[in-house]
Amino acid sequence: MTILSTKNLKKIYGKGESEVRALNGVDISVERGEFVSIVGTSGSGKSTLLHMLGGLDRPTSGNVVVDGKNIFSLKDEALTIFRRRKIGFIFQNYNLVPVLNVYENIVLPVQLDGKAPDKAYIGKIIDTLGLSQKLRNLPNNLSGGQQQRVAIARALAAKPAIILADEPTGNLDSKTSQDVLGLMKITSQRFSQTIVMITHNEEIAQLADRIIRIEDGKIVGPV
Repeated sequence: MTILSTKNLKKIYGKGESEVRALNGVDISVERGEFVSIVGTSGSGKSTLLHMLGGLDRPTSGNVVVDGKNIFSLKDEALTIFRRRKIGFIFQNYNLVPVLNVYENIVLPVQLDGKAPDKAYIGKIIDTLGLSQKLRNLPNNLSGGQQQRVAIARALAAKPAIILADEPTGNLDSKTSQDVLGLMKITSQRFSQTIVMITHNEEIAQLADRIIRIEDGKIVGPV
């Protein structure tokens, strides 16, 4: 079942001679439970694409469909709610709330939606990611790898339709990067979680089920 798709997605900045086509007619499709890497060099359009897939920025034209919904048919407030419920994010800089402990950071997206956390499900996530002994710690008492594990757990907590990971190992050393990516793959399989990861690193990309390549705002590799 297709959980994420784009059709003729374009993002154009400027006009005339200064026009930049950051995305120039992107068509991709991702199936439920897939772990997909989108690979490209700096300036290829991969980060712009991630922002569009996550509803963080609106395209010049084209559609993004997440879990059957054309997200850009939604007004801003409705899009914010949809994003909170259906899309999980993992960022390079972790983006944890410094005054909240590990457990509070993990359940935050669920609580923001006015729901009670599924304690059994979240317990499985915590065990899978090896965070059971760190739940009372504040983020500044964790290593970079541990913080990224918390970010993965937080992204999974609301049972989103998709998780978007933006260079998730960019601030980690190679050993920790391999550990974190291994955990992402395990969580994708164990929880049937769809993950789309943006990276410029070919070695990291190989851990995904499928690789999509983007250059100059166009898809040039397998889709």
